[in-house]
Amino acid sequence: MTIDIWDILNVIGTIAFALSGAIVAMEEDFDILGLFILGFITAFGGGAIRNLLIGLPISALWSQGQAFYFALVAMLFIMVFPNLITHKSWRKAEVLTDAIGLATFSVQGAMYAVKLHQPLSAVIVAAVLTGAGGGIVRDTLAGRKPGVLRSDVYAGWSILAALAIYFKIVHNDSGYYLLVLILTSLRMIGYWRQWHLPKIKRKVT
Repeated sequence: MTIDIWDILNVIGTIAFALSGAIVAMEEDFDILGLFILGFITAFGGGAIRNLLIGLPISALWSQGQAFYFALVAMLFIMVFPNLITHKSWRKAEVLTDAIGLATFSVQGAMYAVKLHQPLSAVIVAAVLTGAGGGIVRDTLAGRKPGVLRSDVYAGWSILAALAIYFKIVHNDSGYYLLVLILTSLRMIGYWRQWHLPKIKRKVT
C-alpha cells in the first residue's frame, strides 16, 4: 500500500505546528487547556482559513481525524517530557518546529491549489495561508505580534514554494520533500542571520 505524499506532508506539518503551539503556550505559562487549544489551532488554523477562502465547508476540517490524533500525541509528549528541551533551547525548538510546519504546509497548500487548476495568485494565497495561517492565530492568541508581518522573510518562503510548484520546477514526490527541506533550512538561516524584507520607516519631523 502506497501512502500519498499529501498525507505524509499533512502528518509532518500537523506534528510540527502542534509542537510549536504547545511550546509557545508553555513559554507564555498557559494552563493545560490553553496548551491544547493553542496547539490545535496552530496545527489546523492555516488549513481551515484556506478552506474557507476557496469555498470548502468547515466540515472538511473534521475529516482529518488521524491528524488530530497525531497532534494530540505530540502535545502530550511535550507535556510529559518538558525537560527534553532545556530552558536555553526553548526558542530554538520553537523556531525549528515553526519552520518545519511553515515549509510543509506551504508546499501542501500550493499543491492543493495547483491540483484545483487555480491561477498563480490563488496558488500563492493558498501557500501563504496554509503555511502561515496557524502561526498567525497562535501568535495573536499568545499576545505576540505575528511573525509573518514583521520578522525575517517568513511568508516569503511560502511564496517561493508556490512559485516552484506552479511553474513545475518541483513536480514529483522527491522534489516536494527536497523543497520542504530547503524551505525549512532557509527559514532557520533567515532567523539566525536576521534576514528581513525592507521596511517603510516614517520620518519624524
